[in-house]
Amino acid sequence: MKSVICMALLVLSGAAAAQVDLVGDWRVIYHEDRIERAPGPEIGDFTGLPLNEAGRRRGLSWSASLLTVPEHQCTPHPANYAAMHSNLRIWKEVDPQSLETIAWHLLHESYNRFRVVYMDGRPRPGDDERHTWQGFSTGRWVGNALEITTTDMKESRIRRNGVEHSDEAVLVEFLTRHGEILTLISILNDPHSLEEPYIHTRNFVLNTNQRMRPYPCRGTVEIDRPRGLVPHFLPGENPFMETYQKNHGIPAEAALGGAATTLPEYRERLRELLSSGESR
Repeated sequence: MKSVICMALLVLSGAAAAQVDLVGDWRVIYHEDRIERAPGPEIGDFTGLPLNEAGRRRGLSWSASLLTVPEHQCTPHPANYAAMHSNLRIWKEVDPQSLETIAWHLLHESYNRFRVVYMDGRPRPGDDERHTWQGFSTGRWVGNALEITTTDMKESRIRRNGVEHSDEAVLVEFLTRHGEILTLISILNDPHSLEEPYIHTRNFVLNTNQRMRPYPCRGTVEIDRPRGLVPHFLPGENPFMETYQKNHGIPAEAALGGAATTLPEYRERLRELLSSGESR
């Protein structure tokens, strides 16, 4: 995994050492992971995620009925997830005297999530400070990529089917531009739910005619249930745990994720499982 990160940094930095202009309206491109970004993954689909046992158990305890609870209906996308399927606007804040960039501002259209990436070297919040959905972000230039480090996030979703990171997760992102294409590389570290960093990319195209729409949201009672009841499943009692596996003929070991399942070498192990009939 370290080699993957090093290769990504080499590609980003290249021979250029100058800052690039990230300002603009950017339309998300759906040619990658469209199911993940649009309708959302199926229950029990943890493929491609380097989950540890705690993260896996957390995911399997999740019930989709949780989204009918008013307190959860307007839960915003967190920093690590907001750009997954959302158009993006970026602008910069400049000191009027020095003309140095003080901060970069990011607006994700989905849930109208505003992020500030501080460039002025201010310290991170203390351990007892309040965590937020977007966390606290600082930035620096690495070659022609803006490196963004985010901490102090609330625990929230990695995938929209119950997989979540803890409030101690650290997110490192790289934003770089090539002409009218903006690439975002996301590296999420969380020892409480992941065996190793979760790395994925998102791509955007410049859209000079883009309009960012407001995103009003108001929770309401959809299902009559006892006050205080939080939909969930106890360990081993999720009736939908194997549905994804059976519908697609995927062995449980592969469907439930893990660091080993994210590597190309896992194809050999997958062949063994399929030949033994474990997908049936």
